Amino acid sequence: MSLSNLRPPKGMKHPKKRIGRGQGSGNGKTAGRGHKGAKSRSGFKFKRGFEGGQMPLHRRVPKRGFHNPFRVEYEVVNLDTLGLKFDAGTVVTPELLRERGLVHGSDRKVKVLARGDVGKALTVRAHKFSGKAAEKIAAAGGATEQLA
Repeated sequence: MSLSNLRPPKGMKHPKKRIGRGQGSGNGKTAGRGHKGAKSRSGFKFKRGFEGGQMPLHRRVPKRGFHNPFRVEYEVVNLDTLGLKFDAGTVVTPELLRERGLVHGSDRKVKVLARGDVGKALTVRAHKFSGKAAEKIAAAGGATEQLA
């Protein structure tokens, strides 16, 4: 094989379809554009979301409710899981929770909820605590620190 005898694969090269060159070509008269309507005119451009005249998806689907763009999403951890996964005296931080696989997503804030009991003195640092969770941690001899 050399550069002089390279050939494109069979069926790769075929003549360009010549539109609007008479009835004999099979693409004369309306040139494959059909009759009337915006798509048959010269200069017609598809708009974003155009579906051939059918009602586009973004207009077919009903608008529902309200989406708050300022909503803060929290990753939730319960006291019973903290009690199982950590030893007494541990300082529990969001980074440590991510390491142990209790919390996912690096940008999410952490909230501690009061399901179950701790039973150990833990220092818990999180972005938010439910009232009961803070009470239970303090009752077990631990401390809570709220992060910004």
